[in-house]
Amino acid sequence: MTTSPELPEVPSDRGGQVSDAVRGNWVDTLAPESLRPYLRLSRADRPIGTWLLLLPCWWGLLLAMSQSGHVGWGDLWIGMGCGAGAWLMRGAGCTWNDITDRHIDALVDRTASRPIPSGQVTARQATGWMVLQAIVAFLILLTFNNAAILLGIISLVPVAIYPFAKRFTWWPQVFLGLAFNWGALLAWVAHTGSLSWPPVLLYLAGIAWTLFYDTIYAHQDSEDDALIGVKSTALLFGANTRSWLRGFMVASTVLMAIAIILALAPAVNILALVVALGGAWFFGWHMAWQLGRLDIGNPDICLRLFRSNRNGGLIPVLFLAISLLA
Repeated sequence: MTTSPELPEVPSDRGGQVSDAVRGNWVDTLAPESLRPYLRLSRADRPIGTWLLLLPCWWGLLLAMSQSGHVGWGDLWIGMGCGAGAWLMRGAGCTWNDITDRHIDALVDRTASRPIPSGQVTARQATGWMVLQAIVAFLILLTFNNAAILLGIISLVPVAIYPFAKRFTWWPQVFLGLAFNWGALLAWVAHTGSLSWPPVLLYLAGIAWTLFYDTIYAHQDSEDDALIGVKSTALLFGANTRSWLRGFMVASTVLMAIAIILALAPAVNILALVVALGGAWFFGWHMAWQLGRLDIGNPDICLRLFRSNRNGGLIPVLFLAISLLA
């Protein structure tokens, strides 16, 4: 068995709360002081990212369960394993992002308080933490079937590329979408053992969703990004952001609906299909609600709307779960 890297000693974090963390979060108030910088690297003080990584996993799992009509204890473990894996791999990915972006983060107001640019940890210490998280996540992955394990390993490619994407393309959010929605494929395969069109379309729906919410998120940093030469869809779209977001909203909703129809129409009764499609419908309305309140010039509003996507992503989870009982 691989030996986990030992956590190095960390200088006092000097109470260094990250600027966009939720105030009064458990990391800053309850976690041991020596662990706080590492948990901040993992964004444990900002749980929205873990939700956004986990929710497509649950979409894929629930849709596969509905199609097959088989629900067992193994599915409970897949759901729980995806939850633990999402926390760990989101943490490892964010740590990797902070290592590669440490010089850029120091130049941006919102990110200058992150553990590496603020001096709470070194890049070497962060690397040890990243490896530790990845090892534990891999051990969880090994409990799934072989096809899911292979997909999990392949997912490291977009994860590794994403931090560099903003240096060479105006569309780094595409690479984030490729990485963050991989769980829709993996969880489907963990249940069924093979891929088919419904999870692929669900994956594409998630990518469009990511383009929607992460463009909103990127507008918080648009002025700093423009000054230092970092690219994003927020800068690319500019004043036309609302029109682009409307297109991503429609694409995400339609692709999710088609995935549900292809998976369930041949396999379930009409009531179950209608309930599942209701999840895609209300998911789209949640994005429409965000568009109605969006002000790209107000970072606080952008952050609140971005965080609201946890609730938006839970809508299909709820409706797919109910459809299992219909």
